[in-house]
Amino acid sequence: MNIQLGRSKVVRRAYGIDEIALVPSGRTIDPEITDTNWTLGGIRREIPVIASAMDGVVDVRMAVELSNLGALGVLNIEGIQTRYEDPTDVLDRISKVGKDDFVPLMQEIYSQPINEELIKKRIGEIKKQGGIAAVSGTPIAAIRFSQTLAKAGADLFFVQATVVSTEHIGPKGSESLDLKKLCKEIGIPVVMGNCVTYEVALELMRAGAAGVMVGIGPGAACTSRGVLGVGIPQATAVADCAAARNDYENESGRYVPIIADGGIVTGGDICKCIACGADAVMIGSPIARAEEAPGQGFHWGMATPSPLLPRGTRINVGQTGSLERILRGPARLDDGTHNLLGALKTSMGTLGAKTIKEMQKVEVIVAPSLLTEGKVYQKAQQLGMGK
Repeated sequence: MNIQLGRSKVVRRAYGIDEIALVPSGRTIDPEITDTNWTLGGIRREIPVIASAMDGVVDVRMAVELSNLGALGVLNIEGIQTRYEDPTDVLDRISKVGKDDFVPLMQEIYSQPINEELIKKRIGEIKKQGGIAAVSGTPIAAIRFSQTLAKAGADLFFVQATVVSTEHIGPKGSESLDLKKLCKEIGIPVVMGNCVTYEVALELMRAGAAGVMVGIGPGAACTSRGVLGVGIPQATAVADCAAARNDYENESGRYVPIIADGGIVTGGDICKCIACGADAVMIGSPIARAEEAPGQGFHWGMATPSPLLPRGTRINVGQTGSLERILRGPARLDDGTHNLLGALKTSMGTLGAKTIKEMQKVEVIVAPSLLTEGKVYQKAQQLGMGK
């Protein structure tokens, strides 16, 4: 629906995850027989959840444990794990610093150069323990380290930036990144993001992306929308990019998974993203709450330590249980942040969707009152959905 913003501008209404609801169909399915499996770059996973490549979320230990539990974790090759041989003290400083001194501390910590040998070492540590070595870097890191990643045996490479296009043009005198060339030559499946429009998603798929990440600014610790004013609410963004995936499959015969990245906190959020067309989700703060997470109950965005324009902050998410409890249960909390797989399977059963692809086709309605209707006592007492 187009709306006239003013005499010179007509705009389109977009919707966030909190503004929609899923509609039951004429059948139900036992959750035990629902199939949540999905595939990315030839790697099959039972849980359609990827832990964000953030330093408070994924280290070697978490990457291995996420792999063992049927999910996936992505290690940031520009983070503290590749700048410091032993980042324990660094993580301790981040958890204890006051909020007014946080950004200067982060800028100091991340001024330490990236050690190419540590990139190789971390990938090797993950693979040695039987984990999936998925790593992430900006377009600049892709230029610098793509061959290092290939030689080290990385299984997946996520090229991530606030907005990714098929060609990243560097400053005068520096090398530019051609993502199409990267996908063709690196020998590793390349997942690209982030984008929020049909047109860019289609371009990335045509460039050879093994997967496309969708979302600009909805992350719990991200401030890009406030700093840059850029973004599209997640429900609309996912639906638009899913349309590009479907059209590209018809055009090429190749299916490219869509990964909703950002603004996803509960099992219900995961269900709604998939219903909008996502194949999986990337989440940070829900995983940062795991007792095993390196952030010690804190979570911060990837652009937080920028020396020129920080676009993130540190949030205290606390530690609410083990990673297994968060992903597979049993739930110990009543707010939808534990047993994310169980929530998805139960929702699929309720909606009559046996597979992820069937879940993508369930009816979705606009429902701004979904999370507040009848929840007066929960809100007043800060229970369940009122927290």
